[in-house]
Amino acid sequence: MEQLIALIDAFWPTSADVKNTLRKILHREAFSRKHWLLQPGQISDRLYFIEQGVIRGYYLKSGGQGDGREATAWFMRENDFIISIVSFYCRQPAQEYIELLEDGVVWSITYAQLQQLYRDFPEFNAIGRLLTEKYYVLSELRTQNLRMQAAPERYEQLLMDFPDIFRRVPLKYIASHLGISPETLSRLRGQRN
Repeated sequence: MEQLIALIDAFWPTSADVKNTLRKILHREAFSRKHWLLQPGQISDRLYFIEQGVIRGYYLKSGGQGDGREATAWFMRENDFIISIVSFYCRQPAQEYIELLEDGVVWSITYAQLQQLYRDFPEFNAIGRLLTEKYYVLSELRTQNLRMQAAPERYEQLLMDFPDIFRRVPLKYIASHLGISPETLSRLRGQRN
């Protein structure tokens, strides 16, 4: 918990009252790998902070040749925040899965608790805005890279962003995230080594 509070304090200096409130409401959970934090149809009600582990967001492709295939949208790891953005903020059923790829530990607060923090502590609004900006920019960069870069460039960017990914994430999920086949990913890895 203190790791999370220190990270929040680095975004925006927070009062003792905010820190004490966070200590009271933050909920710690440990999960084993393959646990889903969210599945399609559920409403995302928790904002998570990853203390330990790697988590991926994915959805199932539909239509044409993509019927039922998994498409990995993102990977997050220690010191990252995760939510299903549309489901959490719009209070509607999710369309994606959020799954632990390793045994992990997360801290979370509910949607209602987050809204109460915003009402009770105006300074927390700044934290929320800065975190939202950070993750929106990361999401936009990820989308641009997938649309505008060739497979070798996407591969190199992923290695820069997440250097130990091959030790922590199965190849099929990395290939899915990059939008390439596992065979193409193996060729790219071979060319780089």
